[in-house]
Amino acid sequence: MTTDRLWCVVPAAGRGARFGAERPKQYVALAGRPLIEWTLERLAATPCIAGILVVLAAGNREWRTRERIGDTPLLTANGAAERSGSVLAGLRALPREVGDDAFVLVHDAARPCVRSEDIACLVERGAAAGGGLLAAPVRDTLKRADADARVAATEPREARWRALTPQLFRRGELVAALERAEAAGVAITDESMAMERAGHRPLLVEGAESNIKVTTPGDLALAEYLLGREWGIGNRE
Repeated sequence: MTTDRLWCVVPAAGRGARFGAERPKQYVALAGRPLIEWTLERLAATPCIAGILVVLAAGNREWRTRERIGDTPLLTANGAAERSGSVLAGLRALPREVGDDAFVLVHDAARPCVRSEDIACLVERGAAAGGGLLAAPVRDTLKRADADARVAATEPREARWRALTPQLFRRGELVAALERAEAAGVAITDESMAMERAGHRPLLVEGAESNIKVTTPGDLALAEYLLGREWGIGNRE
């Protein structure tokens, strides 16, 4: 199945409180530049992406305004306190030519090591399946803890996957799923969860383990190592 080039929504309105920095984690320096810059460059270098829409916190002073990254159009919109609200705002702010039946991608601002080939695979396979997401099979042994942080049980890892991004869905279906979850007061942690609640069965498309989400300072160091190993990027300060 072939798919036209498509837009990607990047929610970047959050504070990233777990990171513990004075500024939102997406603006923390990674190899001499804000983390989000690396993420946007990876997306812009992906041939199947027609444009990027970044969702920002109202009054954001960290964002460097521009209209393109390379040859890729770049738009912005104001977001919400929660990720799902920001994604919804981004979907609503997409250009008019992005119709309800068009597939769109949603990608975390704090995943700078995503591979273009993985995104292309997701678009090809996910579109044919009606929607999907990059994911990685769980390979470690899983333990369930009790209130005292002692092992309560060993959980099966078969058929368990870690959800990654991008995630790919039709714009209209995703808007409707997010709106229903919002109306029901359900906290949505990723777009697939909203679609699952609406009765969809997104396809899991295996992506690289290196597509990490920067959540802690340790993750930042790992991301810099991965950027250097896979793309030969060094510190540019």
